[in-house]
Amino acid sequence: MYSESDLDGAVAAGVLSPDAAAAFRNFTAQGRHSPAVDEEHFRLLSGFNDIFVSIALVLALVAISQIGWQIAPPLGGLGTAGAAWLLAEYFTRTRRMALPSILLLIAFVGGVASALIGTIEVMQFHPADRVAAAISAGIALVSAGAAWLHWRRFMVPITVAAGSVALVGVLIALAVAAYPVPEAIAYPVAALGGLAVFGLAMRWDMSDLERRTRRSDVAFWLHLAAAPLIAHPIFHMLGVFGDHVSAATAAIVLALYLGFGFVALAVDRRALLVSSLAYVLYALYSLIAQAGAVELSASITAFVIGSALLTLSVYWHQMRRLVIGMLGGLRDRLPPVQPMVPA
Repeated sequence: MYSESDLDGAVAAGVLSPDAAAAFRNFTAQGRHSPAVDEEHFRLLSGFNDIFVSIALVLALVAISQIGWQIAPPLGGLGTAGAAWLLAEYFTRTRRMALPSILLLIAFVGGVASALIGTIEVMQFHPADRVAAAISAGIALVSAGAAWLHWRRFMVPITVAAGSVALVGVLIALAVAAYPVPEAIAYPVAALGGLAVFGLAMRWDMSDLERRTRRSDVAFWLHLAAAPLIAHPIFHMLGVFGDHVSAATAAIVLALYLGFGFVALAVDRRALLVSSLAYVLYALYSLIAQAGAVELSASITAFVIGSALLTLSVYWHQMRRLVIGMLGGLRDRLPPVQPMVPA
């Protein structure tokens, strides 16, 4: 399985000519009856060996973490981070294995954070809640710095998203430390942070509208990180998971989901729809149950939402064309709506 960035790299290395790469993309699009730009390609597995190596990496890194933690809590994180970095030199830089690279990034950044947490544990420091929030902000900031270092060395596409989430964590922790009512500030800050990550994702997307380079992979992971940061705080503040979902609340949830769908079609990314799906399912389920169909509420909800999503999947390209047509001059900054390739 080859990614768009692999094809781009082959062109840069002279293995393929630009015309040959373009012909291959067109051939693939023709076989799928969909423009390649609509497919949201990202590389996760190149073969079963990725899974095999990933299992081995998880076992080894967990063992290193546990052994180090038993010796001294900070050593668990330091050992994990150091081992993850050294292993990435081979599996990421040399072998370019996607899933192992993602796991090694998570292990490195998580190891750095764990080492700091272990240091606090050794100090037996038990601060007040607001001081603990400030310390958490510092740990998140160092974690973001670790992600930046990893990006400079290995350039794994998910790294930018990991660093962005860590920076949002810094903002949330600082807000909680500064504001007397943490519950009232954490979710709005998280939503604003999610919008900032979404804006960063769009910046990467707009630098590669044809989605043929690594920049598109970076944008994919940023969209995937931004979506729950936007959706979860908004729906939580609406009280979707409360004991009782009113008809008005359910209507707002459905309206928001339609809005998310419009944005997803415009930017040609499906992450927002997936991240907010659970809230729509629960809201519709509550309404149907309140209407009296308690035993069938789950089945009816699954059928309605599933049918809607399948319809959207089948007619994604046609609906994108309609949405892009409403945006006027903005269409030049969004992935192009290409004509369907005949079979």
